[in-house]
Amino acid sequence: MTQSSADDDWTYAHIGAQGLRTDIATHGHELIADEPQDVGGTDAGPDPYGYLTAALGACTSMTLRLYADRKQWPLQDVVTRVRHSKIHAKDCAECESKEGRVDLLEREIELSGPLDEAQTKRLLEIADMCPVHRTLTGEITVRTRLKGK
Repeated sequence: MTQSSADDDWTYAHIGAQGLRTDIATHGHELIADEPQDVGGTDAGPDPYGYLTAALGACTSMTLRLYADRKQWPLQDVVTRVRHSKIHAKDCAECESKEGRVDLLEREIELSGPLDEAQTKRLLEIADMCPVHRTLTGEITVRTRLKGK
């Protein structure tokens, strides 16, 4: 799938008549999304939630690297792990909804380097300021329309 340079601000996802494999083109890169075999896919790529967790993990790590570099802090490595699950709303103390199930993103950050306690604490605060985190926790509007309408 190819997207034109005039359309670089759009991400394209294309699925054919059979199967769940989806070809994605975004900002000059091509990706594949799919589902595991046990739910009807061919496992040719991450599922959509895999991309969601990857986006949060990558953004978190990049944000921490940029902040530490700007402050000239001795951050050597950042490993961010993100897991998505669905939990019962009644089991979630910080959730507004108390009925049904809610999405839970768990994020674990590992920092390497001779950072002091204050630097480590600040980097943990900065993690919540990454743009993807802010998008996921802010108000989101999705507008859907048929093309050409």
